[in-house]
Amino acid sequence: MSNRLKEYINDAIEEARGELKDNLAKCTEKQQLFFKRMYAHGDLEKPINDIVDGIKDDKLDCAMQVVDKTLIKNIKKQTS
Repeated sequence: MSNRLKEYINDAIEEARGELKDNLAKCTEKQQLFFKRMYAHGDLEKPINDIVDGIKDDKLDCAMQVVDKTLIKNIKKQTS
């Protein structure tokens, strides 16, 4: 893999982590705790952004989907 491609992939991963952090900030404390239970490996006192930074790259998409679905649920709840 070329260095340019590696750099592109790394940039995309960091952008995804940033988006995940932003979206988690929109979740309730209870929802963030649920996320921590899934991804903090038992360390529920760890800051949510540190947890996101520790998620393996191949698990990042799944974590984003979980949070996106939560936000959609929250929006539907607010509008009904």
